[in-house]
Amino acid sequence: MSLTEEILSQLPGDVLAGLRRADYILKSIRENTAPIPAVVTENQQPLVSLDWDVIICGGTLGILIGCALAVRGLRVALLERGILRGREQEWNISRQELEVFVELNLLTEEELAEAIATEYNPARVKFQGGAEVWVENVLNIGVDPVYLLATLKSKFLAAGGELLENTPFNTAVVHPDGVIVNNQYKAKLLLDAMGHLSPMTQQARQGKQPDALCLVVGSCAQGFPVNNSGDLILSFTSLQNQCQYFWEAFPARDGRTTYLFTYMDAHPQRFNLEALFEEYLRLLPEYQGVELQQLKFQRALFGFFPSYRQSPLPTPWPRILPVGDSSGSQSPLSFGGFGAMVRHLKRLTIGICEAIQTEQLSTPALSQLQPYQPSLSVTWLFQKAMSVGVNQTIPAEQINQLLSAVFQEMEKLGTPVLKPFLQDIVQFSALTQTLARTAINHPGLVAKIMPQVGLINLLDWLLHYGNLGIYSALSALSPILEPAVKNLPATQQYYWHRLVDAWQFGSGGDYVRR
Repeated sequence: MSLTEEILSQLPGDVLAGLRRADYILKSIRENTAPIPAVVTENQQPLVSLDWDVIICGGTLGILIGCALAVRGLRVALLERGILRGREQEWNISRQELEVFVELNLLTEEELAEAIATEYNPARVKFQGGAEVWVENVLNIGVDPVYLLATLKSKFLAAGGELLENTPFNTAVVHPDGVIVNNQYKAKLLLDAMGHLSPMTQQARQGKQPDALCLVVGSCAQGFPVNNSGDLILSFTSLQNQCQYFWEAFPARDGRTTYLFTYMDAHPQRFNLEALFEEYLRLLPEYQGVELQQLKFQRALFGFFPSYRQSPLPTPWPRILPVGDSSGSQSPLSFGGFGAMVRHLKRLTIGICEAIQTEQLSTPALSQLQPYQPSLSVTWLFQKAMSVGVNQTIPAEQINQLLSAVFQEMEKLGTPVLKPFLQDIVQFSALTQTLARTAINHPGLVAKIMPQVGLINLLDWLLHYGNLGIYSALSALSPILEPAVKNLPATQQYYWHRLVDAWQFGSGGDYVRR
């Protein structure tokens, strides 16, 4: 019996079977053997009568946008394949990002405080052979999903929303005046919040293999030495199995959570989640200074996160909009999920309301709600620099040395440079300063990394980097033009507001405003 089988068999529920189901799906993605769903069709006959303004498929994170829209007066129905409830494992986020729940009248200050299960400081960034970098108030809040979702569920129902639990999504038919879901539920607009394995997303991508994968395994356990600090990203090993291993750790309400994650391509020869879990259990004692026998495991955590260069995903149909992980609006460096949804929650809430009010529900109009973002696209080179090809040969310490040098330079530049990047927000000025200092102070490392990432990827990155600068300038100029926009017709205002949003989020300018 392997270590993974031994540990997971001690946990309630058939966790090992769940891990192997995830690996089965991962294998089908890598080998491109999964059938392409055909769940969305179009029909030119009008529906005439509609039940709701918006239908949302996928309740766990869909309730966030669903509640925000219902509170603003839209008629919203939410389909959830099971019972809508949160899991026990906290969602980590930074405190300033949570203020959007109060801004949108989803939670009171008291309810927001109640939703925070844990808080810790400081957090560490470290790579083997390099110095420690310490930061405070970054991803240091653990939100209780059980309380948060129960509270939002109650607010959603009180605002007139309709919750359809035990109602899995099956089909959607797009008509000229609306969408009908499961041949029963009719609305002006359908939001896909079912995540990166959504059948609508899979159909839209037409079997395209992911450009990259992030594999994550971990656990929450008791028995660790007392430690009120956390690790945002840490490595203490060189390349292993053609991967660079990264770790994350933080205090949780009922123990300590530790993760092992790594970036890779989607090559079929890559190892699976069960193999990574075995690596996690092998290395965890060295990482946390504790023997496995001393730990009491509360739960196991695992998943994989595919990333596509064509992100966010342009909607190929009118009246359907992917949101959250379905849209690919997270960078290839992040796990997406809760943090990505919260970051775009206010932008999407306002934009969707405007789209419905002005009847801008065509494919081109809705694509403005998930626009190209240079701040997202530039991170592809970083992901490439933190991974190695399946048959590529580089020095075993190269990735550690590069990351250690980059974070040392960011630390010298100060909090305004370091903190946004650790929250997955890239800004032109901060990036330019960091790259310049790294190139000047560590020219040998920069020269080594170029063959690793490849000339084509570097040229592609330069295009997005230039656009990041352009978007930053446009975002700075947009407030000057806003007074003139107020005199435009509502339809034109919709497109202008989407441009401003694209410039702001595409330049990382939303960080300043939060």
